[in-house]
Amino acid sequence: MQFLAQNIAPIMFAGLIVFLLLGFPVAFSLGACGLFFGFVGIELGLLPEALLQALPLRIFGIMQNDTLLAIPFFTLMGLILERSGMAEDLLDTIGQLFGTIRGGLAFAVIFVGALLAATTGVVAASVISMGLISLPIMLRYGYDRRVASGVIAASGTLAQIIPPSLVLIILADQLGRSVGEMYKGAFIPGFALTGLYFLYIVILTFIRPHWVPALPLEARTIREDNGSSGLRSLLILTIISTVAAVSLGQNYAQVLGWLKGEAVLSVATDETIVVSLCAGVILAFVIALVNKATHLGLLSRMAERVTFVLIPPLLLIFLVLGTIFLGVATPTEGGAMGAMGALIMAMSRGRLSMKLLKQALNSTAKLSSFVVFILIGSTVFSLVFQGVDGSKWVEHLLTSVPGGQVGFLIVVNLLIFFLAFFLDFFELSFIVVPLLAPVAEKIGIDLIWFGVLLGVNMQTSFMHPPFGFALFFLRSVAPATAYTDKLTKKLIQPVTTMQIYWGAIPFVIIQIIMVGLIIAFPGIVSSGLDKKAEYDLDKVRIEMEATMPDSMEQQDPTAGMPDSAGGAAPADSSDPAADPLKALQDSLNKPEKKN
Repeated sequence: MQFLAQNIAPIMFAGLIVFLLLGFPVAFSLGACGLFFGFVGIELGLLPEALLQALPLRIFGIMQNDTLLAIPFFTLMGLILERSGMAEDLLDTIGQLFGTIRGGLAFAVIFVGALLAATTGVVAASVISMGLISLPIMLRYGYDRRVASGVIAASGTLAQIIPPSLVLIILADQLGRSVGEMYKGAFIPGFALTGLYFLYIVILTFIRPHWVPALPLEARTIREDNGSSGLRSLLILTIISTVAAVSLGQNYAQVLGWLKGEAVLSVATDETIVVSLCAGVILAFVIALVNKATHLGLLSRMAERVTFVLIPPLLLIFLVLGTIFLGVATPTEGGAMGAMGALIMAMSRGRLSMKLLKQALNSTAKLSSFVVFILIGSTVFSLVFQGVDGSKWVEHLLTSVPGGQVGFLIVVNLLIFFLAFFLDFFELSFIVVPLLAPVAEKIGIDLIWFGVLLGVNMQTSFMHPPFGFALFFLRSVAPATAYTDKLTKKLIQPVTTMQIYWGAIPFVIIQIIMVGLIIAFPGIVSSGLDKKAEYDLDKVRIEMEATMPDSMEQQDPTAGMPDSAGGAAPADSSDPAADPLKALQDSLNKPEKKN
């Protein structure tokens, strides 16, 4: 019994691992383990009985958490967009656009994967959509099966790190930080990872060109009557929109001042970027609409198709992420606007039906219930684990790692990487992150940066052979037997599970490289965050002394008066009124509370 009492925290953690390995659902494993060891701790006298009375309050706190409302909103938005055919239109159009070059279909899959990630935030929807649409086309035109399966699975997992990612919402909640700040920090790493995927395909086009062939001429269906591709008018339209966006960005302060009727000296960089991009995209859309309505014939079929297919989801991205980044809307409000925008887009395409709406709402309810039940279970576990001083055990375990912050980060990332073989990102976020966050904050690591780093690392959980969920999703839609292609009438060989696994490995390595880049160059994350206000306390002292000299001298009437022993009575330095500047400095140094 003494051994159990002295080591209950590690035994409790090991018990949770046993529960999970036995195959029990995660939510029930967490709750059962927490309650069991809670009762054991009470019997051993380690915990007061009143501790478990905090459970109802914690559960009600979960239900009152407005931040978690963003999860069903973004999930509903993604499912409606995916089921309304947006992914199919995007893949077909972008595939035709890039099809003339080697690796064009792979580039199209990566591009559409990033775009779907920024609109859906749901990995399963992205992987399954691209697997159903792109994989048969890539197999038809001779793509290597490993490259085709790997690029589809990896591009689908971009929804894990590119806002509005669900895992970033969970991480922000568990770390006690703002979802908006987490989105800003993940913006550059997400698109940098997309760039590394592009670079990998570019390298393949040089060293293995037969693995990523260009589309044959007969497969390029969006062409002009004279046989030309129509890319020139698309290039001109892009240049016009870009010039307009850059011009507005350079003169945005003056334009804003003219609209407000007063001089505007400076504007936030993120606001300038979002507004300028919106203006450029809207201009291109208006030009395409005018051209189509008046039959001017200024734009080619390719230019019109790309404009009408690409711009609506881009505008939806600006509507959701732009309002969050600008501080106009909270992530929950942004998610609600995104869900409404997705409904409007589906309705405008004539693809919104009651059946589609029921399917989307049903899937959203299931995922949201899944998240809430895991969160309730993790709350039960963490309450008891904290009560038996489990946090001190974890802190002692991790702070004793040699190497300071670097050593801590290496150990944590190796731990997350190996746990990702068996647990998905929800389980890692609810079980492991609450144990790591207090230690990271204690040794001086910024939790926003830490959360983005963990998010990129957790992304590998979808790509790990043999348990990666993205690989399972792709396996469910990839051809398991040979079939005859309807268009070419050729016999297409199946995609084996081992080919899917081998195709995923290069992209797992790329994700690990991205983790190393974030650790080596923290500015990749921090450059996207709002700069904290800095105060010159010397100037504050001078201004305070100039404006209220009497109050500075007469805060304590007894200060400097002789005491009973004939000496001067010192002012109480612990009293804030004794030094108003110290009180101001203390208030400025208090960490800002994030909602």
